[in-house]
Amino acid sequence: MKDSNSLWQVALQKFKQKKTGVFSFCYIILCGLIAIFCYILAPDNSYAANNMHLEIHSKPPGFSVKMLTIPTSSSKEQKQSWFSIFMNGKINNDNETPIKYIKVKNQELEVANYSDGLIKQYPISLFENQPEKYIRQKTFWFGTDKYGRDLLSRLLIGARISFFIGFIAVFISLIIGIPIGAVAGYFGGKIDTLIMWFINITWSIPTLLLVIAITLALGKGFWQVFIAVGLTMWVEVARVVRGQVITTKQQQYVEAAKALGFSDFRIIFKHILPNILAPIIVISAANFAAAILIESGLSFLGIGAQPPTPSWGAMIKNHYNYIILGKPYLAIIPGLAIMSLVMAFMLVGNTLRDALDVKT
Repeated sequence: MKDSNSLWQVALQKFKQKKTGVFSFCYIILCGLIAIFCYILAPDNSYAANNMHLEIHSKPPGFSVKMLTIPTSSSKEQKQSWFSIFMNGKINNDNETPIKYIKVKNQELEVANYSDGLIKQYPISLFENQPEKYIRQKTFWFGTDKYGRDLLSRLLIGARISFFIGFIAVFISLIIGIPIGAVAGYFGGKIDTLIMWFINITWSIPTLLLVIAITLALGKGFWQVFIAVGLTMWVEVARVVRGQVITTKQQQYVEAAKALGFSDFRIIFKHILPNILAPIIVISAANFAAAILIESGLSFLGIGAQPPTPSWGAMIKNHYNYIILGKPYLAIIPGLAIMSLVMAFMLVGNTLRDALDVKT
């Protein structure tokens, strides 16, 4: 056990020496925290950050405007738990409207719309005779999308989609791939031939095409995409585990375990798998990055997370034509988010590969 711990300690020291790997790992942790606390961090914490203001659509980063909140009777009646807000955002029944100016006249509130300057009048009693409490200066740090929604808020909430799909897809791929690969590599013979035949057939189908087929079978939706991506990524895990088990089962400690009468199940999961965790960790990091790319591609095609749920791929799809209309940031910002997170996982995977390589 001491030798095992010392090997992991050596690997940890080697990992710390790679600054790019450490920086990428910290960036991944930061993205994970953003994904968890996205509704707390987002300026627009409504469900899916879906507050639309068509009057201020496609505004540049840093755009600021006065926003008037018009209360409704239903907003006072409805209550939400903190957990519901944390998970799904705040249900906001109040109406927000961007305005140019506002003034009080004859117990009425005169409001000039931002887009056309049209004057609307509201009784001041609607605002509890304190209209200043319902006016705030709102800044859109990343600008607004073509529907007038806060781009920064949707980017933060979209991180939850991209990040969680990696976790769930990798988890599903490990649950399926590790047992199948271990059984094929350990028993060999006809069992190995049958499993490898099935793996090769699955491997020959283009990943995106297989995901689309599974998604269409399960239906469009949040969890359906997660499951579909996970069901297509177990093949890589199974092949890696099979190869490692074939090599490891020839070691002396495995022969000793067989001589002591241990069951095959115990030898596989108690003795072999703990010693081949290194390549499994590396392939999991690569699969995490691949899952993010696949989900983005599905959302771009319109069969990923469905509106109004924000997804980085869907944000690119909705705004890619703005690149030639003088507002490329609407597509470039989510594109950079995808690229940076995928690159971070690939760099961490490369660093783990070097750190866990016993030959170095």
